[in-house]
This record gives sequence, structure tokens and C-alpha cells, in this order.
Amino acid sequence: MISKITKDFLQQFRTLPSEIKEQSRRAYTLWKSNPFHPSLRFKRVSRRQPFYSVRIGISYRAVGLLEQNTLYWFWIGTHNEYDELLKYI
Repeated sequence: MISKITKDFLQQFRTLPSEIKEQSRRAYTLWKSNPFHPSLRFKRVSRRQPFYSVRIGISYRAVGLLEQNTLYWFWIGTHNEYDELLKYI
């Protein structure tokens, strides 16, 4: 699977605390080698569209849209913000 980030994702990433940035880098490295590693909880989160999420530590999530063989990461934020996002996707 190919992975790309959007401008929105990069903008959100830049605002994260340093510790969370490091956790997200580690999660991404693990995801690249094994997307279905249990600690990532990589899963589809919408029935209508192929949106997927990945766990970044306990309190953060990232969300991407799968198109063909490419996952476009477009969002990263807290679990509470993630819960709100899921209402709309």
C-alpha cells in the first residue's frame, strides 16, 4: 500500500506536541512494515467511504482515505476530535 499525506494533514501535524509527533512517526514506521500490527488498530471507520484510522498512542488518531492502492492521510488529532470527525465521514 502506498501512503501519502495531504496539506491539511501536514498543517495539523505541525501543531501537535513534540511527544505526539514522535509517537506518530513511530506509528507510521510500524504501519509501513505491518499495517495490521495490533497496537495500531488500523481499521475501516466508515461504511460509505473507504476511510481508515490508525492509533497514535492512547489519545491520538490519524485518518486516511484509501483510493485504489494509495492511502491519503488527511487528518490527525485527539481521540475526542476523532470521535467528532467520525460523525461526518
